[in-house]
Amino acid sequence: MEIKNRYTGEIILVVEKNENGIYDLTGADLTGAGLTWACLEGAILAGANLADADMAGVILVGANLKGADLTGANLKGADLTGADLSEAILAGAILAGAILSGAKLAGANLSWADLTGAYMEGAILSGANWLGQTGWGKPILG
Repeated sequence: MEIKNRYTGEIILVVEKNENGIYDLTGADLTGAGLTWACLEGAILAGANLADADMAGVILVGANLKGADLTGANLKGADLTGADLSEAILAGAILAGAILSGAKLAGANLSWADLTGAYMEGAILSGANWLGQTGWGKPILG
């Protein structure tokens, strides 16, 4: 899979699935990546930099995004069911309409994030930072 910069179209990274059939992008610098509608189910993106990435509609079911930087990322309508976003930075991220059921958001930074209409049934939110988060009261907590 070729991952391109959302603004310039320049290839940032070419990655293949590992022997387990998943993408391992641990610690990758994907700043400004265009990943709309990508299927990254079960992918490992722990510690990756996805700041300002366009990930609208991306499928990240069961993905490991522990400690990832998603500052300002567009995750509108993304499916993050069961994903591990523990300690992830989602400051200013757009999560409107995203599916976060069963997601682990313990210790995540959700300051200034837009969670309008996000589906969060069963999400683990202990220790998450909500400063300035928009859409509060609108996420569907089940």
